[in-house]
Amino acid sequence: MRVAIVGASGAVGQEFLNILEKRDFPMDELVLFGSSRSAGKKYTFKGKELVVKELQHNDDFKDIDIALTSAGASTSKEFAETITRHGTVMIDNSSAFRLDDDVPLVVPEVNATDCANRPRNIIANPNCTTIQMVVALKAIEDVSHIRRVHVATYQAASGAGATGMAELEEQFRQIVKGEKPTVQKFVHQLAMNIIPHVDVFTENGYTKEEMKMFNETRKIMHSDVQVSAMCVRIPILRAHSEAIWVETERPVSVEEAREAFNKATGIKVLDDPDNNEYPMPLYLSGEDEVYVGRIRADLANPNGLTFWAVADQIRKGAALNAIQIAEYMIKEGLVR
Repeated sequence: MRVAIVGASGAVGQEFLNILEKRDFPMDELVLFGSSRSAGKKYTFKGKELVVKELQHNDDFKDIDIALTSAGASTSKEFAETITRHGTVMIDNSSAFRLDDDVPLVVPEVNATDCANRPRNIIANPNCTTIQMVVALKAIEDVSHIRRVHVATYQAASGAGATGMAELEEQFRQIVKGEKPTVQKFVHQLAMNIIPHVDVFTENGYTKEEMKMFNETRKIMHSDVQVSAMCVRIPILRAHSEAIWVETERPVSVEEAREAFNKATGIKVLDDPDNNEYPMPLYLSGEDEVYVGRIRADLANPNGLTFWAVADQIRKGAALNAIQIAEYMIKEGLVR
C-alpha cells in the first residue's frame, strides 16, 4: 500500500501527516508532493525523513494506491487525470468535484457505501461545515426524516488555512501594540470582530459557503432536505461551531434525540447545562469527534429540535474525514 499526500506543506497536509501516524494507517510507503515552492522541504514521519517532491505531469503516481489531495481546487482540476490515470484513488479535499454527478461526496458515518461507485476514481471530501453538520443530522435522520435545517455557523480562522490563522494572531499582536491591524486574508479585520461573510456572495444573496451546505447536505444524505445557512467568521484560531435547528416529519423528543446522538458513530454528547458543560472550540481543537450539546425542543416549531455542535474543522472537517474514507476503502477491498 503506497499513499501520497498532495499539498503536504499546507495546514491540512500537515494534519494528514499527524493523523496517519497517530492512527498507524496501514501502508508501506508515504510520498509527499507539493508546489515548486514546497519542493525540497523535509518532514519527519514515524522517525523517517521525507522530502517533498514537486507535483508534475508525469508518472509519479503510477504505483500510488491512494492520493490524499489538499492543494486547492485549481490544482485538483489540473492534476486529476495525472493522479488517477494509472488507477490511483484520489480523495480530494477541495471544492473541485463535490457536486459532480460522477464523483461521490462522502462522510463515512453517513454514506460510506458511496465509495464503491467512483467512475473517475475520485472521491470528494465535503466542505468542513457540511461534514460536522451531517454527522449530527444522520443521528436524527435515523429516527425521523429531516425536512428542514436552519444553521448558523461560527467559523474559526483556520477555515482559511494557515495564512488565516497567522493573520488573526498578527492582528491581535498589532492591536496590543496599538498598531493598525493588517488585513489581507479576510475581507475585514477579524480580531475583535465577527464577519458574517465566508466565501464570495452569489446572485441569491447567499455565499458559496452557505450554498455548499445546502447542496452538499442533500447529495451526501440522498435527501430532499432544505437547508438555510448563515456562515460567520469569528476570531478564534481553530474548530468550527454550529447552531442547528431541524424540523422532522414527526416530533422527536429531547430524550429520543439525546439517545440517538449517544448511539451514533463519530459523535460525543456534552450536554450538562446545570454544570455549565457544553461543547466549546477552545477545548475541542485536536479532537476527532463531533461534539453535540444544548439539545432542546424548538419553541417555534412543534416538530423542531435545536442543538449546538463543535468540531475541529482541520481534523474531522478535512484531513480525518479523508483518511477515514481511505480506511473504509481498504477495509472493504475497494483499493487495487
